[in-house]
Amino acid sequence: MSAEVVSPRTGSAIALVRASHAGPTVAVTVLAAALAVAGGLGPGRVVLVTAAVLTGQLSIGWCNDLVDHERDRQVRRSDKPLATGELPLRTVQVACGVAVVLTVVLSLACGPGVGLVQLLTVAAGWAYNLGLKSTAFSWAPYAVAFGALPVFVTLAEPGAGPPAAWVPLAGAMLGVGAHLVNALPDLADDEATGVRGLPHRLGPRWSPRVAVAVLVAASVLIAVGAGSGVSAGSVVALALVAALAVAALAGSGRTPFRAAVGIALVDVVLLVALR
Repeated sequence: MSAEVVSPRTGSAIALVRASHAGPTVAVTVLAAALAVAGGLGPGRVVLVTAAVLTGQLSIGWCNDLVDHERDRQVRRSDKPLATGELPLRTVQVACGVAVVLTVVLSLACGPGVGLVQLLTVAAGWAYNLGLKSTAFSWAPYAVAFGALPVFVTLAEPGAGPPAAWVPLAGAMLGVGAHLVNALPDLADDEATGVRGLPHRLGPRWSPRVAVAVLVAASVLIAVGAGSGVSAGSVVALALVAALAVAALAGSGRTPFRAAVGIALVDVVLLVALR
């Protein structure tokens, strides 16, 4: 039986996807699509919003790996195609440039003012990559980006007004929690290369606890802000959040991290279901 052969072109495409931070890129894009569908946008607008968010997230992911490729090489990150030499620098530069152009075009196609809101979320991601990640304000780009995302999705429907104030606030809190959780696996490598954002200053003990506190507060804000009364679904969701919070605070090892991720997922579901 012959072994399956992956062509160089296919291998490069897979490496390019990996360099885009595929997990967070897909997660944010799916969140935007879900918000668009839940908000009653027409099929064409759902596709346009999703494409604008996807290209923006791709540009942020590729920018991140371009900026960090030397640091990733120093700590021998085997999961980073640029650091291992699996992917040429020029390929990622071109892909990132194309993604930026597409993001601008697709975002502005939603409307000039609305498009600027989407471009704000992309600019926040780039600001994080280009320097804010190493400061005590590393949380700010996440707060801006996640807070602006539901505003962009809501306003993408022609004639729609802005969402209630609790929606972007909950999104911002979700972003801060996501930042703290996302940084946890890389704290040691980041420290070794001089990156000292808020999670690094809090340390591996306090980062997950602060993340849990912020995400629990977001859960309560979403449930209360929606103003739809007490439903069985919201009660179950908040009970699950409470259980995960207890697990995070009482657990050790990877338990706080996993519990915080669980709370973030529940928050996303609540935000989509109750907005």
